[in-house]
Amino acid sequence: MHFMKKLALTAATALMVSGAAQAADKLRIGTEGAYPPFNTLTKDGTLVGFDIDIANALCAEMKVECEFVVQDWDGMIPALMANKFDAVIASMSITEERLKKIDFSEKYYNTPPALAVPKDSDMKDASAASLKGKLVGAQSSTTHSEYAEKKLEGIELKLYPTPDEFKLDIEAGRLDAVIEDVTVLGEWLKSDKGSCCKMLTLLTPDPVINGKGAGVAVRKGETELANKFSAAIKALRANGKYKEINNKYFDFDVYGGE
Repeated sequence: MHFMKKLALTAATALMVSGAAQAADKLRIGTEGAYPPFNTLTKDGTLVGFDIDIANALCAEMKVECEFVVQDWDGMIPALMANKFDAVIASMSITEERLKKIDFSEKYYNTPPALAVPKDSDMKDASAASLKGKLVGAQSSTTHSEYAEKKLEGIELKLYPTPDEFKLDIEAGRLDAVIEDVTVLGEWLKSDKGSCCKMLTLLTPDPVINGKGAGVAVRKGETELANKFSAAIKALRANGKYKEINNKYFDFDVYGGE
């Protein structure tokens, strides 16, 4: 009888913690694990990176436990909407298009897109003349792929599931250029694998496409949770924890101005 009561209690508890208001002491955080230096899965299955450290610091500030859920990028928003996790901390830009489906905290960083090319490239800049006929790689369903499609004139665009795939193709000479966040490209170019290539140019962000920076994504209408994340971001900026995490990865402030 006691065992049955325990089972019933467990089932009731499971129901209570499902949904947006999961247990008050735990939040499930969706992330990609394929976007260094922001979020990466190591060979032993550990999540590391700026997003991960920021997520843990935000949860600590909010006095909740973070439980990470790894999710492919293309399915990130559908998985959030389907309650697979409570929030997304995965370098997701706050854009008008995404705000139609989900809500966000304030930004926790904002860095511009850039183009990288092979070291022997004849490309001089991001002008139409320089780009004409060039094969450019980008990660699908990102602000960068949308930027390439709408702003880079005359290119042929090839889409990839993660940046790792387009890096392999440009390393092998199968692409003329790649578009990605400047910090992601910078990290890769400093590595042995990135020795094939160089930074061509920073691109001017488009406010409609690139949005207001990366924020914490939550389900539509979960304003209270979004506000809690925003308050925690401000607290990390004020108490020096943000700077400590920032300086572990970057030699400039990725927050992008107050």
